[in-house]
Amino acid sequence: MRYQWRLILSRSYRSSSPRPAYLSHRSRFQVISNSTRSLTSLLHERSAFIPLQQSQCLYSVNRSFSSKPSSEAIVIDVFTRLSSKNEINKELDSNGVVISHDLTLKALRSLETSPDVAERFFQWVSEASPKKLSSKSYNTMLRILGVNGLVDEFWSLVDDMKKKGHGVSANVRDRVGEKFQEDGMESDLNRLKELFASGSMDNSVDKVCNRVCKIVMKDQWNADLEKQLRDLRLEFSSDLVKMIVEKLDVEPRKALLFFRWIDESGGFKHDEKTYNAMARVLGKEKFLERFQNFIEELRSAGYEMEMESYVRVSARFCQTRMIREAVELFEFAMAGGNTPTGHCCCLLLKKIVTTKKLDMDLFSRTVKAYTGNGNVVTDQMLQSVLKSLRSVDRFEQSNEVLKAMKEGGYIPSSDLQSVIASGLSRKGKKDEANELVDFMEASGDHLDDKAMASLVEGHCDAKDLEEASVCFKKMIGKEGVSYAGYAFEKLVLAYCNGFQARDAYKLFTELVEQNQLKPWHSTYKIMVRNLLMKKVARDGGFEEALSLLPLMRNHGFPPFVDPFLDYLANSGTGAEAFAFLKALTSKKFPSNLMVLRVFEAMLKSARHNEAQDLLSLCPSYIRRNADVLQLFSSMKSNQCSLEKPLPAPAQIEA
Repeated sequence: MRYQWRLILSRSYRSSSPRPAYLSHRSRFQVISNSTRSLTSLLHERSAFIPLQQSQCLYSVNRSFSSKPSSEAIVIDVFTRLSSKNEINKELDSNGVVISHDLTLKALRSLETSPDVAERFFQWVSEASPKKLSSKSYNTMLRILGVNGLVDEFWSLVDDMKKKGHGVSANVRDRVGEKFQEDGMESDLNRLKELFASGSMDNSVDKVCNRVCKIVMKDQWNADLEKQLRDLRLEFSSDLVKMIVEKLDVEPRKALLFFRWIDESGGFKHDEKTYNAMARVLGKEKFLERFQNFIEELRSAGYEMEMESYVRVSARFCQTRMIREAVELFEFAMAGGNTPTGHCCCLLLKKIVTTKKLDMDLFSRTVKAYTGNGNVVTDQMLQSVLKSLRSVDRFEQSNEVLKAMKEGGYIPSSDLQSVIASGLSRKGKKDEANELVDFMEASGDHLDDKAMASLVEGHCDAKDLEEASVCFKKMIGKEGVSYAGYAFEKLVLAYCNGFQARDAYKLFTELVEQNQLKPWHSTYKIMVRNLLMKKVARDGGFEEALSLLPLMRNHGFPPFVDPFLDYLANSGTGAEAFAFLKALTSKKFPSNLMVLRVFEAMLKSARHNEAQDLLSLCPSYIRRNADVLQLFSSMKSNQCSLEKPLPAPAQIEA
């Protein structure tokens, strides 16, 4: 119990990240003109005075630019021309260059004879992407400084490398040693030899990390173990401590002991990077309480949870079904400076709705934490959540999800209203569908015509035409009929597709006459076409279709006559044809042209008797009309020629 205090120790420190010593020695960066000259022209200008080897190197880069410049060539060009960080960042982004470890090494090696550019590039990477700098990167930069005679910068970088746990490579020793010997720099040469002889290669950050972890892992934490760590005489850096803590991930307790010890020993002050590394190690189910206390300590120390920490621990919680803990972590992160993204929020919402039992309190808390920070719930987020609900056959709870999002100020778009309405009604969820209508109305909005149609259409697909009709009537009763055309057409079509055209007609006329509904012209066409189908027309459909012609005319639509002509040509009587002509116009009789079309349709189908009956019912001016008489005469002549027997073939004489 002697070391039990280490588990509750919670000192907090702030630390800064000073500029590397080797860079603060002196500024060797020359201000290069921010000219927009091409790399080709720049290289031609420089080729007059640069060394032959460098000229050849740049010439090869120039040749590569004649087609498509490589990332390495772009980097060399940018850092040769520019010195402003903003300009450099903008230029790299515009060319789609992403700094990687390999690209850093290639660029440095190409810049061996341009130490000022190499130094500028190395400094930029150390500030913008320090993780891209490895021991190889440091040694490459060290070689550039050494072989170009920049001795002060060389030893500054050596000191900086020691702090980070990097050692000097044999290649650097040999190359730079030759330069020191050539220049008669005996003291620097001896210093370099002593540095290498002292075991610099064994002080790479990886090997130092391994040595520390080996000591921590092999025994219980006690005074002897602490002594072994002190005897290493290490100068701990933030990167080294982070690496050690992360490597001790398999033993979170020992990682925490090391974390506390190194802080208490006075040799190192924790920063945001090391705090977050420790938080990621503790973020497990078995260490939940310690993790929760630790992240509070992290924030009390003035640091923020990094996105990497949030994402990794949140994913771990969700994988182990610790959804409540994941929500609490989300709330904690949203209250800080590094807030989770909308994508993170969406992933968490999807996890919540697919758990064994949907906890709407957790869902609402997540939405509240996200929107309370000034963020906005989007259609894409709701769309993803609805997809997850459907995947676990829980779509009937869409309304609950929608209400929770409404508390965050969200109103679904027309398309998503339609998705929810259609999904509920297709599953036969009448109560939930009605609840959706009431909810949208209470929100100061209403389902638009497309969403209404989806709701009605969904009931129709579920073969519940009665509920579809009730739902439609309820909607137009609340919101009026001005936007109901699309939904009404879907309802009429569903009835007709279900071979209930006459029931559709009753609903049609009821809504038009009692509710002043104005159907679309296409809806009239659907109704007429289906009423004039053979079986329906015989059972009264023809008369009902005729009654739609005056309604169509009153709504400003031209009469839809083609189905009538087809019917009269195939099975209509003269009396039905006369009734059709009377229904076409508000006057006594339609135009002569329309009358001729009816006669022609009937006569072409060899329905002469029915056409003659129609002619006898027509006004006298129609019966005496020259065009009508000519039509009957020509049709009669054609009929006679068809009925006249063909002459016998002439007998062939022998």
